Amino acid sequence: MKVETDDPKQVVLQVGNALKKLRKDKRLSLEDLSELTGVSKLTLGNIERGETNPTLGMLWKISRGLSIPLMALFARESNVNVSRAGQGLRIAGDSKAWIMEPIFQNASNEIEMCRAYIQPNSTYHPEKHHQNTTEIVTVMSGKITISVNEDSYELNEYDSISFRADSIHSYTNHSNDIVVLHIVLKYGV
Repeated sequence: MKVETDDPKQVVLQVGNALKKLRKDKRLSLEDLSELTGVSKLTLGNIERGETNPTLGMLWKISRGLSIPLMALFARESNVNVSRAGQGLRIAGDSKAWIMEPIFQNASNEIEMCRAYIQPNSTYHPEKHHQNTTEIVTVMSGKITISVNEDSYELNEYDSISFRADSIHSYTNHSNDIVVLHIVLKYGV
């Protein structure tokens, strides 16, 4: 995970503190959490102490293991939030083809929103999301191919698609320009 903010170390510490709080709220030991997530106890401890910068894939494993939205690991408490494009938290995928900016997450952890930037001539294969999660994607600029299971869909600027996010899916940008997406994740029960 590459995090871009004014103070990246602060974000790593914030993720660690959020993970530790979530783990303790669920009354889990590091060993219990390791069994749930498939992430080693040592790595989880390092994340909680802010001593390591976890990958996006690792954070997905943790969020699925805890049955929480990914953005719950980045959540801040406030009554009013403003999200400005290109400012604040930015997370790069392991392949660098994908950059995500969290926008908002509602208090009940049912919905989260983000902006995503798909680099030119690249493909991003995200981890499967939580079971019964719906992903709603709107193309804000550019053109993209989104594959869900065996089917591919071409979307142009302002087109939208909705699909089960626990399906195998990918995003492919065949152009020489960055594609900007608006993504809403609706977590099922």
